[in-house]
Amino acid sequence: MDAQLTAFIGVAAAMVALPGADFTVVVRNALASRAAGVATALGVAGGLLVHTALAVAGLAAVLVAVPVLFRTVQLLGGAYVLYLGISALYAARHRTGRAPGPGDGADGGRAVDGTGRALRQGFLTNALNPKAPVLFLSLLPQFVPAGAAPLPRTLLLAAIVVLLALIWFPAVVLLVDRLGRWLRRPRTARAIEGGSGAALTVLGLVLVTGPLLH
Repeated sequence: MDAQLTAFIGVAAAMVALPGADFTVVVRNALASRAAGVATALGVAGGLLVHTALAVAGLAAVLVAVPVLFRTVQLLGGAYVLYLGISALYAARHRTGRAPGPGDGADGGRAVDGTGRALRQGFLTNALNPKAPVLFLSLLPQFVPAGAAPLPRTLLLAAIVVLLALIWFPAVVLLVDRLGRWLRRPRTARAIEGGSGAALTVLGLVLVTGPLLH
């Protein structure tokens, strides 16, 4: 393994593990059930796959070059994260004395298709992240050696990012599930729900009201 590839794995691992909206949504849904948490993790990985594919195809460059298009994605992503945050705060405020169970949806109510909703939440939370195109577009080319064919190398780098997500987020789910008895205590669950809701709300507000990230 060449030195550049080793360095990229380290950078990508730190990028994937960095706490943010993805991490918050995965933890929150994992508290409902292990299946919901894993589905959310797979959704996040799917969102990363979209971003890496766009970067490899060069479409991310178009998104970054067109301010109106970029701002639209930024607003959509911010609005969705804000919605998740407000939903979490509402659920924490109105939570009863029981802890969340496997049949609970990510919005605090009963869900008929909990894993499908969780998968969709994970995917949209990541796919609508407006900073991701800029990040991947600026990051991937830095680790393509001079003289190397760009397409195979960027495909490899993109696959590494998705693989790391498929390792990290399910590991987070398993840890949450392992500590589930304590984390699902009504008082603890309500604190986590409120904390995750506050974090998502702040992230959403920053994306919606912040300046154009360009």
